[in-house]
Amino acid sequence: MSDSSQYTVILANGSFPRRKCLLEMLHAAARIVCCDGAAANLLRAGLEPDLVVGDLDSLDPALRKRFGKRLVHESEQETNDLSKAFRACMARGWRTVVILGAGGRREDHLLGNASLLPLFAAAGADVRMETDYGTFLPVLKSASFRRPVGTKVSIFSFHPEMPVTASGLKYPLDKLRLPFWWCGTLNETDAPEFSLAFDGSAPLLLYFPR
Repeated sequence: MSDSSQYTVILANGSFPRRKCLLEMLHAAARIVCCDGAAANLLRAGLEPDLVVGDLDSLDPALRKRFGKRLVHESEQETNDLSKAFRACMARGWRTVVILGAGGRREDHLLGNASLLPLFAAAGADVRMETDYGTFLPVLKSASFRRPVGTKVSIFSFHPEMPVTASGLKYPLDKLRLPFWWCGTLNETDAPEFSLAFDGSAPLLLYFPR
């Protein structure tokens, strides 16, 4: 991330982070924006939200009163609370974002939330999603990444016909199309840096398991 000391955590209302590294990330954030009912979980962890965003249908009336001016009520149902929280961050110029609590409970929520990452990145955010099991990172254009040799990585494409080339991996890709999400999974680095090359007609999504 561009400025790790000034990142904003968006806490979604999925499974609350359990790993020590994620809890430390939560405590070190410059600010915390909660998706609706996630605010109650944050309070139980001894922290206060800077904003609570959503249609507020999952928020206890007593907490609505407590948070007062920190509430951002968005009643529209065309987007989910994570998208609403992200928009609130962007409107305030908070562009370095770590998303926590977006997994667990329901796998369809996890898939839906992960699929939003490229949209958030295209809107100008430096964004990633952290779960207890790994990191999701959107990639909008060809890029290189430094990771220790042996780092596990999966590559997901949002366009079945877009050729992807990857070097520095145990299983390199040479203009390979990834028509299904399993096609680019279960790879690993075999060099200190790996590179992805693609035409940018659609984004890629990387997943690094812990």
